[in-house]
Amino acid sequence: MPDVHATLSASSSHRWLACPPSALLNAAVPDTRSEYAAQGTDAHSLCEYEVLKSLGKPAQDPTEDLTWYDEEMKDSAESYAAFVNERLAKANELCSDPIVLVEQRLDYSRWVPQGFGTGDCVIVADDVLTVIDFKYGVGVLVEAERNPQMMCYALGALDIFDGIYDINRVEMIIFQPRRENISTYTMTKEELLDWADTVLKPAAELAAKGEGEFKAGDHCQFCKVKATCRKRAEYNLELAKYDFEMPDKLTDDEIEAILSRVDELVAWGADIKEFALQQAVAGKQWKDWKVVEGRSNRKYTDEEAVAQIVNAAGYDPCEHKVLGVTAMTKLLGKKKFEDLLSAFIEKPQGKPTLVPMSDKRPAMNKSAEAANDFKEEN
Repeated sequence: MPDVHATLSASSSHRWLACPPSALLNAAVPDTRSEYAAQGTDAHSLCEYEVLKSLGKPAQDPTEDLTWYDEEMKDSAESYAAFVNERLAKANELCSDPIVLVEQRLDYSRWVPQGFGTGDCVIVADDVLTVIDFKYGVGVLVEAERNPQMMCYALGALDIFDGIYDINRVEMIIFQPRRENISTYTMTKEELLDWADTVLKPAAELAAKGEGEFKAGDHCQFCKVKATCRKRAEYNLELAKYDFEMPDKLTDDEIEAILSRVDELVAWGADIKEFALQQAVAGKQWKDWKVVEGRSNRKYTDEEAVAQIVNAAGYDPCEHKVLGVTAMTKLLGKKKFEDLLSAFIEKPQGKPTLVPMSDKRPAMNKSAEAANDFKEEN
């Protein structure tokens, strides 16, 4: 998979469309590769191999070179390949000669200066162009509905194949196996092109010049300068107008206004603390803050030696308990886990969680019995 990224990349389009000046600021900051990103890269390499293999195309098995390879990754890649083949079968119903492109470079520079990205899978057929994006992450649920990354990929594919195939609709799919999430969104070719001309292109022109207005919001999550961004600080400090009154002194409207922002406020505070810590570790002297050694726990220097000594003394040094569901699934693999243990798995009702009305989950049963259960648990 190509290890190169455009300044106005599709993957960061959610941010720079909302906050155009952030694009050049982020481009000036070196990338820091997280374990999650490395894990995702390995998963994508395995997915590429599994899809090509399932299509009968030449492919080199990357397993030996994957740092994060495990049964869960293998199951996810195989499920993804099976899904791609299902979508190809549907395309065959509409078209006699559909094509499948895997890890395809997609150029959308007609609308975005030097804009390009890599599409995980593109299925080109008459009537419907299908763009599939594999997400290995488990922390954030990704939706396909008007997802700008997917729309940029679709534009790149459309720019190549429109006219060669009779494309009327664009289908965008997020395949996120570890969240059991398959999110699909379809729009007409005309709707996509209208968005490209009226929304994408104007924002991209501003972003390429470092112009436009700064704007804070949920798109700040993966911004490299989020800790020191003044607009984000102003956005979060707006909550200070409530003067930290006790909740029973606030109106319903004020409480709902705070609820809509409190998660971002907490995240912002954590980002500030982490930034200040890293600066201090690097040598910066803050006026009123210092770095100290945090709490640590004792640990064995040689677990094998400890086990032998305790065994010799007549004791059992090891804990014995059944692996948790996630660990057991990794041990057995998803299919064998389902075959052997599905009859012994239950999913209790989750704890009540307050979310915006836009959340797609159904509202929880608010019966008196459920309320009492919640109070007893807490």
